[in-house]
Order: sequence, then structure tokens, then C-alpha cells
Amino acid sequence: MKRILKWILLFVVFSILSVAVFAVNEWYGKPVLINNFFNRVALKTVFKHPETLSSMHFLEQYGIKAHNAELNDITPEFSRELFDYFSKEHAVLKKYENESLSKNELLSKKIAEYLFELAKQAEPYQFHTYPVNQLSGVQNSFPTFMDAQHQINDVNDAEDYISRLHKLPLKFSQTIEALKHRQENGIVPPKFILQRVVDEISNFTEHSTEQNILYQSLQKKLNNVDSISDKHKQDILLKAKTAITEDVYPAYESLSQYLSALSDKGDDRAGFWKLPDGDKAYQVALKFFTGTDYTPDYIHHVGLNEVARIQQQMMQILSQQGIDTSQGFYTAISTLTSQDRFYYEDSAAGRVQILKDYQKIIDEIDANLGDSFNIKNKAAVQVERIPQFKEKTSPGAYYIPAAVDNSRPGRFSVNLYDVRATPKFGMRTLAYHEAVPGHHFQVSISQELEGVPFFRKLSIFTAYTEGWALYAERLAWELGFLKDPFDNVGRLQDELFRAVRLVVDTGIHAKRWTRQQAIDYMIENTGMAETDITAEVERYIVLPGQACAYKIGMMKILELRAKSQQALGSRFKLSEFHNVILKNGAVPLDILEELVDEYIQTELNRTN
Repeated sequence: MKRILKWILLFVVFSILSVAVFAVNEWYGKPVLINNFFNRVALKTVFKHPETLSSMHFLEQYGIKAHNAELNDITPEFSRELFDYFSKEHAVLKKYENESLSKNELLSKKIAEYLFELAKQAEPYQFHTYPVNQLSGVQNSFPTFMDAQHQINDVNDAEDYISRLHKLPLKFSQTIEALKHRQENGIVPPKFILQRVVDEISNFTEHSTEQNILYQSLQKKLNNVDSISDKHKQDILLKAKTAITEDVYPAYESLSQYLSALSDKGDDRAGFWKLPDGDKAYQVALKFFTGTDYTPDYIHHVGLNEVARIQQQMMQILSQQGIDTSQGFYTAISTLTSQDRFYYEDSAAGRVQILKDYQKIIDEIDANLGDSFNIKNKAAVQVERIPQFKEKTSPGAYYIPAAVDNSRPGRFSVNLYDVRATPKFGMRTLAYHEAVPGHHFQVSISQELEGVPFFRKLSIFTAYTEGWALYAERLAWELGFLKDPFDNVGRLQDELFRAVRLVVDTGIHAKRWTRQQAIDYMIENTGMAETDITAEVERYIVLPGQACAYKIGMMKILELRAKSQQALGSRFKLSEFHNVILKNGAVPLDILEELVDEYIQTELNRTN
């Protein structure tokens, strides 16, 4: 019996050790299955970003919530460690032989290879960024994140909210450290960008604690949780008030003081060309955002040609609608945009109506896409106003994805700072771009994909995601959702806006345009409100290359659709083409072309 027990004990020990060795290999070595490798890289990367974990909200269902009390590390050291990590994992990926992989696994490997190679190219320029800017700096991204992403379903979630408020000074000190590191290497934002942020901070801190979005958002969320007593809610709100007064506001003031001093050492040159190796950094940015090796000159000329083509189409419609076009595009579009019938009342009631009408537009197309798609997303989308404290420097609209577990719907956020920036004839196109069948539709489908590694559910290829959203605008017109000729003018104006971006982005960062040159060009060629144009130009200044992704991506999708139609003729089905584009998640444009080529060949073989 003792001998038997001894062998049983040895077997148990050996089994435990085997499992331990296997687990260690899966987490640190080369996992047996390549999908385990992909998921490991995605999980390890996301686990380093607690705010991302809160936004995705997929660990909470397993009772894992510790990350909800933490904030992201944004130190230069963390950035370097992340690039080092990617380099090591890239070496592991290369050990998987293509012959041993399934078709889907091979596609995942191609996408991962692309990302690792891109990270390798970007590493020398990882600090060629402006971590504090009017769009996405910590001063506005933190309150936006806490309002839109930090969920409160019980008392622990509320305490985590307070914890994050207390930890904000650390995050702001890390931000200042990151700015100092860049300053030492000759990377300083233009003065006018720094001033925008200083003004924004002043606007944020001038309000009483009870009027601050961080307090009001917490109060609103607590009111929706019945499991917390009224007394406990008041205790939590008192803690929040203390944290905002003693931690949050002083952190903002410290950053403002630093930025004001930094501004004295900066200048008003707008382009990346002014930075060390700025031309090379801009080319890498274009590669990252467009997924191509197009040069700035090529993109600039494509933009000029597209601007001329689209303006000609718009002029034809305007002429048909009785608007005088004899004085040129600028005068004609100004005549259109000056008509009060195209705007809502400049009041609280008018702004509420804008939100309602956007929701109506989305609901209509969502219910009537017909047979152009045979794939549908599950997550809902809501229309909301961009927080007022950041409206002045925010774009016209943006989309925040739904939580992975659908505990929070997608959000189509609309800028209502200037109602004249929201003409009625442009609303349909904007809703189609940001919601359905644009960003919300595509991103939700990616998140809901089954049988693919986690990283492929994340829409991280800008040319694909923005190209799809711009394509969605045109598709909505083709499907008959823009019956009013002026709505079609709005669609063309939106496409024109994206074509103008090709010209302006490359103009600023490669051709040394000034900020004012870019604003003047956009005013002359878009007919947009000057408040929107100024915000847009300043966006291109702090996000070089990103604005080029939209039109480049759209043109590629249209090119691939035309290629499919020509090859398949009457056998072409729009819904099946859309399946190819959407059912693989976001991919680089060259891989997207490979997928479409494979689809064409498969259909040809099927019918021969």
C-alpha cells in the first residue's frame, strides 16, 4: 500500500509540475498554439493599460476588477519597455512555421507581423508626439474617460472612482516628465497649441467642485445604483469633492504652470518638419495611418485632384437647385451655408432637437439596410453631446466604442458648441459615418467576431476603419438614404473635407505651410464654419498623418469593389463583398486587397 501511495504521490507531483511548466511556457515561452500566443500578447499589452481594461469591460464578468482603481503609466520608461516587449514577442512569432498554420491562423500571423514591423519602424520616433494637446491630452482625456468609460454598478466601483481621482497627481507628474523628456530632445508643441491647453485647463478649474464634470458624472451614476444607500452615496460624493479640491485641481494647476513656461521656449511653426528627423518621422506616421508607402508629394497631388473633382460635382447640384455658381465654389457654398433654413435654433431646445434628429436618422438606416448586408452587429448606439468643457477645441463629432460585454452602448458624441457648424444637410452623412453603417457598425462587428484572436477584434488600422466610415457615407447615398439633393451636397462636402485633408496635412508637415495658410486653404475649399476649420487644422498639427487615412482608405475599398464587380459581373453580390471587408476585422490595406482577391478567385472557381 505504501508503494502504491508513493507512486500516486509521484504521479500527482509530476502532473502538477507538468502543468506548471506548460503554464510557464504558455505565458513566457512559445505557446503550443499560435492563437494562445496572440491572446497572450494582447492580454499582456492590455493588462499594462488599466484604463483600456475598464473601457473594454470584459474582465469584470470573471470578478476581476482591481484595474478599475488604477491609471495608465505614461512615463518615457514605460514607452521604451513596451517597444522592447514587442520586439521580444516578434522574435517568438517568427518561430511558427506557416505550413503548420490554418488559413485563419496564417491571416492572424500576417496581421501580427505587420504590427510588429510597424512598431519596429516607429520605435526611433516614439517620442515624436505631443502627449498634451487640445485633442487627447490627459487634461481632457481623463475626465472624458471617467465620464464615458468608468462604470459604477456597486459601492466598490464608486470607491475605485475615488481612487482614480486621488491618483491623478501621479499621472500629471508623469505627463510633465514626458514633456520634459521631449523638450530635452527638441520636441516642443507650437505655442498656439500650448495656449489652447492652458485655456482649456482654466475653463476646467474655474468651476466649483459641484459643477465639475467629474463630480456631476459620479453623482449621476450613483443615482442609478439602487444597491447603495442614500447616506453612503453622500459619503462617496463628499470624498469626491475632497479629492477634486485637494488632488485634481492642484494637478491641473501644476500642469498649466509648466505649459505656460514651456510656451516661452516654443514657437509657432506648425509642421513636423521642424523636429529632429521630422521628415522621416512624418513618413513613418503616414505609413502608420494610411497603411501605404505613399510619399507626401503623392498624397498631396491626389488630394488636389480629388478636391477639383468633388467641387465640380457639388457645383452641378447647387446650380440645379437654383444657387448661382458663376462666382466660383467659395461664393456658391457660402450662399448655401448662409441660409438660416438649414440650421437649428441657437438654444438649449435647438441642441436637444439636434440630438433627437441624429438618433432618428440612425434608427432609420439601421432598420432598412436591406440585402446590402447579411451581417449585423448586436451592440446599440446612443447619441450624446460632447462634454461642454472641451467642445471649443474638439472636432465636430467622434465615436466611443461599446464595451466588449455590451454593458455600455457605443456613443456617437456630437459637438454642439456652434449650431452653425451643424447644417441640417450634413447631419445624415455625419450620422452614417460615426454610427450606422460606419464606425459603430464596423467596430461592433469586429468586437463580436468569433473564432479569431482577441487582437483582431480591436479596430487598430486607421485607414481601414476611417476608410470604411467614409465609404459608408457613399454607400448610404447609393442605397437611397439621401433623397434630398442638399443632403447629397452634404455628403460631397464631407468627402471634399477628407480630400482637402490630404492637401492640408501634407502641406503642413512636408511643404512647410503655416497654420494660417492651412486655415485659409480650408476656408476657400470647403465652405465649413471657421470654428470647425480652426479646430481641424490644429488637429492635423498634433496628429500628423492621421487625417490622410480617411480618403486613402475609402479609395482603396471603392477600388476593390470595382475590381470585384468587373471580375464577377452579374455574379457579384454587394452583401458578400461586405462580408469579406467586415468579417475579418480591421486589417492593413494590402492584406485587405489579398482577401478580396481570394474572394474573387473563390467565386470564379465556384461558378466555373
